[in-house]
Amino acid sequence: MRFISYLANPARFLRFSRFATPISGWLAFGFLGLGLILALFISPPAVEHGEAVRMMYVHVPAAWCAMAAYAAIAIASFVSFVWRHNLADSVARSLALPGAAFTFLALVTGSLWGRPAWGTWWQWDGRMTSVLVLLMIYISYMAIWNIASDRKQASRLAAILAMVGALNLPIIKFSVNWWNTLHQPATISEPGAPGLPSELLTPLLVMTLGYTALLAWFALRGTEAELVELKQQRAAGSKPARVTLEDMAS
Repeated sequence: MRFISYLANPARFLRFSRFATPISGWLAFGFLGLGLILALFISPPAVEHGEAVRMMYVHVPAAWCAMAAYAAIAIASFVSFVWRHNLADSVARSLALPGAAFTFLALVTGSLWGRPAWGTWWQWDGRMTSVLVLLMIYISYMAIWNIASDRKQASRLAAILAMVGALNLPIIKFSVNWWNTLHQPATISEPGAPGLPSELLTPLLVMTLGYTALLAWFALRGTEAELVELKQQRAAGSKPARVTLEDMAS
């Protein structure tokens, strides 16, 4: 908590991001490079899905980052709504676009993986539908910030949407347990789950680390740009008005 409180100051956050951003970028590059080698050339075909299992190394980390980004947006929005903190708004806004992109990627790769595995491109089951709803929430969240002319009003409306939309996250997570669905139950994320063979689990974990580092890079870069833009707007608004002789004459 002390570290989070320390970063709540925009100037301190910018100092932190100057070294955290390149570190997250290099971690993303390294993990994704290693993960792709493991996934494409070393990982064997699965018994049930054959070569189509390689889609898992893109689909599962994308779905994880889609939910992680939105969870972070909801938390930052709560902070913004309660304490009116501009930095929290900047963090939430910086996560919206990459979160939406990861959600879209999860939907597309899930459809591509579902065709050979289930014999259909799309099924309106609980998991697919709730992830599609998540994408619509992301789009709505970004639309509020782009449409509203007043930043304070946009902040309040976007925060309310983000907090209400967070109710969709447990639906995504537990939909495979609550309803009859084509998706299999959790394989590695719950106690008693069957797990994956190490030759499949290792590439999946490496790719997930790479995706997570990439999400962190997007968040840091986006927040930096947002803070710089706000600083420039404040500087422009605080400049004294210049009155010329022509203005006085008119």
